[in-house]
Amino acid sequence: LIDGVVLTQKIGNNRTVVVDAAGNGQFESVQAAIDQVPEGNSEWFVIHLRKGVYREKVRIPRNKPYIFLRGIGKGRTSVVSSDHSSTFTVEAPRFIAFGISFKNEASSVAATVAGDMAAFYHCGFYSNGNTLHDLAGRHYYDRCYVQGSVDFIFGPGLAMFHDSEVFAINGGGSIAANSRGWSHDETAGGGGFVFLDSRIYGVGGAYLGRDGGTHSRVVYANSYMSKAVVPQGWAQQNNATENLYHAEYKCRGPGSVTRNRAHWSKRLTDEEASPFLSVDFVLGKAWLPAW
Repeated sequence: LIDGVVLTQKIGNNRTVVVDAAGNGQFESVQAAIDQVPEGNSEWFVIHLRKGVYREKVRIPRNKPYIFLRGIGKGRTSVVSSDHSSTFTVEAPRFIAFGISFKNEASSVAATVAGDMAAFYHCGFYSNGNTLHDLAGRHYYDRCYVQGSVDFIFGPGLAMFHDSEVFAINGGGSIAANSRGWSHDETAGGGGFVFLDSRIYGVGGAYLGRDGGTHSRVVYANSYMSKAVVPQGWAQQNNATENLYHAEYKCRGPGSVTRNRAHWSKRLTDEEASPFLSVDFVLGKAWLPAW
């Protein structure tokens, strides 16, 4: 089991500070702790968030890599804002979060992930709109929960969602809108979203994904799909379908029936699915502390 203790041991950190909304730590706000991390930081810096609701916007700038935000559980530690910009933004490479919920109460973005090599373990992302902006870099979401309405996992990033739960709260929209705009081939290069060993639920009908870009790439593998997934499965809005890579592999559940799927979508063979079935999709063995 990957938990906060295991992750801390894996990274062999050199410094830890404590944030406590009740005032019993070194800092009362998450951003205040981040501001104390030196620019150009090159060693893991653990910021331990105690139980509480941290009502603030948090940004980790590009020049502060190697930050580990360690909460105590997505039901107990949360970062919340209520305006029309991202609650949490990470621009720095080499970032880890564990056991934290990121929420936007204004139907806007809960988290923007714009740094390379970012990993989220046991985290939650909540909004009534566009929840998770996977903007740039390689990212890994393990045992996470993402809730939203229309195109609520979106952007041109390269991301794997492993053993995670996705919940569409309003019918008629798409879950994933990957905006990859180019491709070396179908399985490498650029961005793309993979949902592996995950669970898809919702209220009303939801599409698995749509074309956020000309070479949009979204794959669901070994995942459970509830009846919330519409029979067509995939939506197409602005782009020609010949370059879209919307695919499924060995999924199950009432929403996984492929008989009436969109004509451009793919059912993958074992060989075709292979690149999407491990952290190699995000080159994770080179940078993830655990998987």
